[in-house]
Amino acid sequence: MPVRPESKRSASSQLTWRAAFALAFSLCAAWQSGDAPAAESRVAEPLESFPHSALEIRSSQGRQWFNIRIADNEARQEQGLMYVRSLPADEGMLFPATKPRVMTFWMKNTVIPLDLLFITAHGRIACLREQARPLVLDLITCDKTVKAVLEIGGGEAAKRGIRVGDLVKHEVFRR
Repeated sequence: MPVRPESKRSASSQLTWRAAFALAFSLCAAWQSGDAPAAESRVAEPLESFPHSALEIRSSQGRQWFNIRIADNEARQEQGLMYVRSLPADEGMLFPATKPRVMTFWMKNTVIPLDLLFITAHGRIACLREQARPLVLDLITCDKTVKAVLEIGGGEAAKRGIRVGDLVKHEVFRR
């Protein structure tokens, strides 16, 4: 088949198109091969399937009750409250550690602001990180050894008078 004259003029555009196609194909292949981050390629588990219980915080304003979900394994801890669009004022998520340690969090794929309460093995709030900004990859930590972290809606700690030193009552903190 003869080559059309306009094809000769567009040889560079054909090469550009082929290079773009090859790049797109290789990126798709890498994604399909599992080189994508595990947490993002995994389907989120419905929060309703997480274990749940009640948790009490004794603050300066009295007893504060929360209905909590418990991130009791590695997959649930990786997922946390990612993609949750709203969190009722009386709900939260507890991230217990098997043994006390320094715990670190980030807000990747978390679309609502949160308060993070870092709680010692004796049930005392050691650190309080208020209004963690959504979708930010900065690390959120406490330099103290803790048994668990409780995430509640951003601003709830201030509204309820929750402060460092307050006592948290839950079976995770039984002596």
